[in-house]
Amino acid sequence: MHPMAHHPLFILLSLGVAVLGSWTALDLLRRVAGNFGRARLGWLAAASLVMGLSIWSMHFVAMLGFDPGSAVAYDPWLTALSLLLAIGSTAGAFFFASAETVSTPRVVAAGIVMGGGICLMHYTGMAALRTAVSLGYDGRLVAASFLLSVIASIGALFAARRQHSLGSQALAATMLGFAVVGMHYTAMAALRLTPAADAPASAATPPYALAVAVAAATALILFVALMAALHDERGNLQAALAAGGVGYWELDLRSFTLHISDTGKAIFGLGAADDLTFEKALERIAPESREQRARAMAEAIRSGTDYDVEYPLAEAGRWVNARGRTLKARSGRPRRMVGVVIDVTERHQAMTRIIESEQRQRLLIDELNHRVKNTLATVQSISRQTAKRAESPAAFNRDFEARLLALSSTHNALTRGGWEGASLREIVDGELRPYAQSQVSLSGEDVVLKAREALALGMVVHELATNAAKHGALSLAAGRLSLSWRCEAFQESRALVLDWVEEGRPILQAPTARGFGSRLIHASIEQELGGVLHLDYAPSGLKARLLVPLAGARPQAMAAVA
Repeated sequence: MHPMAHHPLFILLSLGVAVLGSWTALDLLRRVAGNFGRARLGWLAAASLVMGLSIWSMHFVAMLGFDPGSAVAYDPWLTALSLLLAIGSTAGAFFFASAETVSTPRVVAAGIVMGGGICLMHYTGMAALRTAVSLGYDGRLVAASFLLSVIASIGALFAARRQHSLGSQALAATMLGFAVVGMHYTAMAALRLTPAADAPASAATPPYALAVAVAAATALILFVALMAALHDERGNLQAALAAGGVGYWELDLRSFTLHISDTGKAIFGLGAADDLTFEKALERIAPESREQRARAMAEAIRSGTDYDVEYPLAEAGRWVNARGRTLKARSGRPRRMVGVVIDVTERHQAMTRIIESEQRQRLLIDELNHRVKNTLATVQSISRQTAKRAESPAAFNRDFEARLLALSSTHNALTRGGWEGASLREIVDGELRPYAQSQVSLSGEDVVLKAREALALGMVVHELATNAAKHGALSLAAGRLSLSWRCEAFQESRALVLDWVEEGRPILQAPTARGFGSRLIHASIEQELGGVLHLDYAPSGLKARLLVPLAGARPQAMAAVA
């Protein structure tokens, strides 16, 4: 029986290969559980290959440190078979243990398969050993090596299924690595050597360089596998960001080289094949926002705070939100910035609509208050004019009530249209019906207005009529009001032209300041509807021309109408 010797360097190398291989294989195993179809099979094959290769390499490195006292060679076919056994048993165990729902007995069975495969790989590799020393085994230690391999494999698989952090993954990898190494050296302790009588003792130096080369090659393979896993993680992250419409970007702060994902390019209005450099990205930002963006980025780089800025693009009226974080080198100097870019155009449009809605609501409230006052003044004027023409109290009561009811016709017209549209003639008739028909002249074909146009024009006509009843032509029995309208076509656009002409009430002096009514008229025509308003305080009475763009009208068409 020949005493066995294991060099400490090879023991450490074999342990390092086993733990590193277990770490990589378990990390790849997580990809198996997170993929489907061919991708799942691909990651299962990668995890099995890495684990089997690391187990086999550990055995080879450890055997290089073993001196049986005689020259050693290996049978290539049995050596290859031992590698296939390591990969196959690992693949079977990983396949059963990586399912989404796995019972405890199934994990135990997978651990038995894996532990048995590791043990069988070892003894097959030992069978490939060719030396002048005859090999024998202690059955009890062989059983112990098998039991140790199975128990540690089961524990590692349970730990791998529950790993949610680097610490738990490190624990599982260490357990599995020690299981492989422990099984190997327990099995080696079971080995009994009987040298031949004429076999000279081996005095060869252990091949350190070969062992280091094998370990380095194994580490390189495992490193490539880790890079593949990291690439998959990065790909999954970018796919998730793209699914959410979020672009990913990286900026080298030394050369200001920009890398941006295809989704980020799309947000900037480019295709996936288009090149977007940092300088080109700045050119696509609206000029008035470039300085603000530059200050925000400089402050984020200087202070280490997060970069978060919103700015409009120079084209198409789009808004983007860019966020990033500065990453520093070990020296503490800013090295690069990584972040995301999001299209926030809809949010800005929604905020704009909310602000405009609030402004319109305030205007409507002011108009309501003012309209109540004007309504009272109108009622007073109607009462006075009706009384002058009434032949009897009964006739006054009849005419006065009819004219009061006519005041609500504009609102009724909009209500009947569901606030989607209303007839211009109906609005005009409703506002002017309370006044003597002999004083009012209307002409023009009917026009269907959108709700926004109808509301604004109803306010304007009401305000003009109220002013006419209080101070203008309708305040005297001899006064006359002529209102005509027409649609003009210009370059495939349409504009509504209204002419309001009062006669019979000379204007002694044009107003020197605008009251709320005048401001409302100007705001409704020029701001709300984007039109043009001309007021002429002629000696014979007020003359007004209203130019209102209808749906599809363009500014140049309005200029032509004016």
